[in-house]
Amino acid sequence: MNRQTFILVFLLCSMYGFYSVIGQVNYFNAMKWRMIGPHRGGRTVGAVGVPQQPNVFYVGVNNGGVWKTTDYGRTWKPIFDDQPTGSVGDIAVAPSNPNVLYAASGEGIQRPDLSIGDGVYKSTDAGKTWTNTGLRDGQQIGGMAIDPTNEDRVFVAVLGHPYGPNEERGVYRTDNGGKTWEKVLYKNEDTGAVQVMLDPKDPKIVYAVLWAARQGPWENGAWQGPESGLYKSTDGGAIWKKLTTGLPTFAQGLGRIGLGIAPSDPNRLYATVDADENGGIYRSDDAGNSWYLTNPDPRLWGRGSDFAEIKVDPKNADVVYSANVVAWKSTDGGKNWNAFRGAPGGDDYHRIWINPDNSNIILIAADQGAIITVNGGETFSSWYNQPTAQFYHVITDNAFPYNVYGGQQESGSVGITSRGNDGQITFREWHPVGVEEYGYVAPDPLDPNIIYGGKITKYDKRTGQTQNIAPESVRSGKYRFVRTVPVLFSPVDKKTLFFAGNVLFKTLNGGSSWQVISPDLTRETYDDIPKSVGVYTREEMKKMPRRGVIYTVAPSYQNINTIWVGTDDGLMHITRDGGKTWTNITPPAVTAWSKVSLMDAGRFDNNTCYAAVNRIRCDDARPHIYRTHDGGKTWQEIVKGLPKNEPINAVREDPIRKGLLFAGSEEAIYVSFDDGDNWQSLRLNMPATSVRDLVIKDDDLVAGTHGRGFWILDDISPLRQLSPSLVKEPGILYKPQTAYRVRWNLNTDTPLPQEEPSGQNPPDGAIINYFLKEKANGEVTLEIMNPAGKVVRKYSSNDKPYQLPESNTPPYWIRPQQILSAEAGSHRFLWDMHYAPLDVPVQYPIAAVYQNTAPDPTSPWVMPGTYTAKLTVNGQSQTQPLNLTMDPRVKTTPAQLQQIHDLSLICYEGRQKAMEAVKKSEEIRKIARYTEEGLKTVLVQEAALKKVAGEFAVLHNILHDTDMPATAQTIAAVRAAQKKLGELLKK
Repeated sequence: MNRQTFILVFLLCSMYGFYSVIGQVNYFNAMKWRMIGPHRGGRTVGAVGVPQQPNVFYVGVNNGGVWKTTDYGRTWKPIFDDQPTGSVGDIAVAPSNPNVLYAASGEGIQRPDLSIGDGVYKSTDAGKTWTNTGLRDGQQIGGMAIDPTNEDRVFVAVLGHPYGPNEERGVYRTDNGGKTWEKVLYKNEDTGAVQVMLDPKDPKIVYAVLWAARQGPWENGAWQGPESGLYKSTDGGAIWKKLTTGLPTFAQGLGRIGLGIAPSDPNRLYATVDADENGGIYRSDDAGNSWYLTNPDPRLWGRGSDFAEIKVDPKNADVVYSANVVAWKSTDGGKNWNAFRGAPGGDDYHRIWINPDNSNIILIAADQGAIITVNGGETFSSWYNQPTAQFYHVITDNAFPYNVYGGQQESGSVGITSRGNDGQITFREWHPVGVEEYGYVAPDPLDPNIIYGGKITKYDKRTGQTQNIAPESVRSGKYRFVRTVPVLFSPVDKKTLFFAGNVLFKTLNGGSSWQVISPDLTRETYDDIPKSVGVYTREEMKKMPRRGVIYTVAPSYQNINTIWVGTDDGLMHITRDGGKTWTNITPPAVTAWSKVSLMDAGRFDNNTCYAAVNRIRCDDARPHIYRTHDGGKTWQEIVKGLPKNEPINAVREDPIRKGLLFAGSEEAIYVSFDDGDNWQSLRLNMPATSVRDLVIKDDDLVAGTHGRGFWILDDISPLRQLSPSLVKEPGILYKPQTAYRVRWNLNTDTPLPQEEPSGQNPPDGAIINYFLKEKANGEVTLEIMNPAGKVVRKYSSNDKPYQLPESNTPPYWIRPQQILSAEAGSHRFLWDMHYAPLDVPVQYPIAAVYQNTAPDPTSPWVMPGTYTAKLTVNGQSQTQPLNLTMDPRVKTTPAQLQQIHDLSLICYEGRQKAMEAVKKSEEIRKIARYTEEGLKTVLVQEAALKKVAGEFAVLHNILHDTDMPATAQTIAAVRAAQKKLGELLKK
C-alpha cells in the first residue's frame, strides 16, 4: 500500500468512526424546533365528539396528527405528536368508554397531495398515550365504527394504497380491541373500503362502502373500478349483500358513496352518490333495500373523491346535513337544501359530527380546520387557533427579523415574521401576500416589500395591491401548469426571476416582460407507464398528449448561466448557457413519472447538484435522493440511514459547511454530515408531518410542512462545527453564532388572553452550545468576558434557582430559569446579554423576561462587541469568541448607545452601593447603641439611601426600556441621583 492510498484509507476509517459516533451519541439533541404558525387551520377529515363530555372533541388532521379540545373549540392541543405518522383520516371514540380512542392513519381520500399512514392507533387514556394495533400496509384508512356496547369490537374501512394495488384492503373487524384484525369484506387488490357504519340500535347490522379508486402517477389522473358500492351485513360482518336497487351502476359511472343513518329511525338512510349519470342525494326508507333520488343538485354531492359526508340529526330523521364545498342542510328529508355553513364562497367541508344528546352541538371539519357550534349553526368557534396549515414550499426574505412565506392549501398565502416584537408571534405578525394557495412564494431579494408567486402575481406589502404579471402566452393556455409552479430568484443575479410550466420563463424587470428560455423539457412519449397503474393501464395512455411540467428549478450559486431543472414525469436537465441549449442528465434509475420534487444546486461548485425524487405516485414509498459532482454525467443514490418507507420531498445543502445536507421526508427531517453518504434523524421535538420544503436562512433551518405550518430550528452552528477531532474531546464548547441584541416590547396595552394562540419567538439572548461526554466531576462554570477581558457574567452549575413568589402566577412571558448543567450530553445555554442582576427585592410586572435572572432587569445591557465565552469543566477551560451586534433596525449611533450604557451602569452601580450601605447600616444597628436622636438620624439616612436606590431603579428602567437616545431630562436625573448618593455615602 503506497502512502497516498494509506492516507486515503486512514481518512475514510476516521470519517466512518466519526459518523458512527455521532449516530450513537446525540451531539445536538439540546436543539429544539419552534413552531411559528400561522394559527390557521388546514385540511381536517377526522372529527368526533364525546356525548358524555359535551365540551370535549377530537379531530384528525391530514398531516397534523390528532388534536383535542376541552372547551368547545376555544383552544386545541395536539395529542399525537410523539407518534411516527401525522397523517390521520379518522378518529373514533368508544360510546361505552370515552377514554378509548382509535385513530386511523392515512387521509382516506383521493387527491394529488395526499399522505399515507401506517395503520390503526389506539388510546385507552383519552389520548395521552397511543399504541399501533396493526393494518400498517393499509396506507389509507377512510373510516371506523365502534360497537356502542363493546369498546373492543371495532370495524375499520381500509382504502389501501392510493397509487397501486395491494391486498390489505376492505373492511376489517377486531373483537379484542385491536390485538388481532380479521378481514371480513374484500373484493380484490384494487377495491378498498372508505366507510363503515353500525346500526345505532342493532350493532350486528353493519354497512360498508367499497370504493375502487386509483390515483394516477400524473396530476389529476384518477380511475374507478366496478366493485364500488354499498354493502350490508346483518350478522356482524360474516355475510354481506350489495345494495343496488335504485342506485346508479358502474356503467353509469358510479364512484364513491357516502352513507348516513338516522339514529332515531335506523331504517331511514341517506346517501351521497357520485356518478356520471343520476348522481345525487339518495334516500332509503327500508334500511337500504331500495333507494330513490331526492335531489340531483351537484352542489350537494359533487367532487366525490373529496366529499361524501352526509349526517342525520339524532332526534329528527328529516333533518339532514351534507358536507361539500358548502355545508348544506335539509329539513324535509333531503328534498330541499339550504346552505348551512360556507356560502357564498365555500370552505370545503369533510366531516360532520352531531351530539346525539343535543343536536345544537355540531362539530365540522373542513379544509380550514375544525369549527364547533353550540347553537345549531348560529355561530361557530374559530379555525384561527389551529396551526395545521398545509404548505407546499417555504422561503424567507432578507428583512430583519426575516419573514417566512408559503402558499397554503385552500387558504391563499402566508407571510409571517420569524420574531414578534411583543415576545411571541401572534395574529399581528402574519398576513396573506396576494399569492394563490398552491406552491411557491418569492420575495424580492432587493426589496422585501415586493412578493411574487403563484401563476404569477406581484404583491406590494405597502399598498396591499396584487398585480397579475403572467405572460400573455400563459393566460392564453399555450403552456401547461399544475398546482405547484416554481417561482424563484437567481441567487447570482438578484434581478432574475424564474417561472416554470412545461417550459422555463425568465424576467429581468419584475414581470413587465418575459422570455422563454427552454423548450418543453418534459417527456415526449409515455411508453413506460408505471406498473402501479395496473388494471387501469390502457394502450392509448402511451399516446396521450404530454402531461408533465417542470416541477423544480435550481439556479446555480456560482454561475448565472447554469440552471438545473426536474420534471414531475421523471426527467432532469441542465443548461450551461442560460437556456440556449439543454442536456438531458436524468439518472437511469429515475423512470417515467418519478416526480423530481426538488433539486438544489451545490453551494460550493458549479458541477454539484442534489435531487429529491418522490415516487409515491408510482406506489413506491421508499426514499430517493440523488447526488452528482460532475454536472449530471453520473449520479449516486444517497439514502443510507433513511427509513425504508418515507418518500423524500426536499434536500438542501448548507451554504457554510460543504457536504452538510438536510432532507425533508413525509414524516420528518434528516441530516447528513458526509454529503449524503449517511443520514440520521433531526426530528428532535417536531411532530411527525410531511416536510415539503426546507430553507437555510443564516444560521437557522426553516421547514415548510404540509399539515403543521412553519417550524424553525434556531442556530444550527453546532451541526456545522462537528468534526472527527471534536467528537474525541471530553467536552465541546462550540463557537457561538453572532448574537443580536434584540429587545421586545412588554407593552402596556391590554395583553392578549393566554388562550390566544401564538407562535414561539427565538431564544432571548446569546445562544451558547456545549457538550459533555460524561458528567462533570464537580462544578461547571461559564464566564462571559468583555473585549477588555473583564468578566461581566458568570454562571455555575451550583447556582440556585430563583424562586418566584407564591402569590404571583407567572404570565406567558416568563421564561423558565436555566441553570448551567453538569450532566453528560448536549446543552444549549442562553446569556441574556446583561451584567449580573442585583440581589434586591423585586415585584411583578417589571419584565420578568430574561433567562437566568430574577424577574426584574436590574442590570444593564452590555455594549455590542466581541466577547469571550469561557467554559470550565473538570478544571479544563475552553474559550470561544462571541460576537454581539445590535438589532439592525436600531439607528441610534454607537456614541449614543455608549451613553445609554454608561448611564445605565451608573444606575446599576449606584443602586448596588446604596443597598449595600443600607444593609451595612442595618447590621450596625443590630449591635450598636444609639441615642434616640442618633437612631432617628440613622433611620433618616437609611430612608434617603433607599429612596435614591429607588430613583436609580426607575431611571435604569427608563434607560433599559429602549435603545433610543437618552433624553436630556433623564441624563440630568441620573447625574443628580449620582451626586445625591455621593453626598449620602460621605455621611
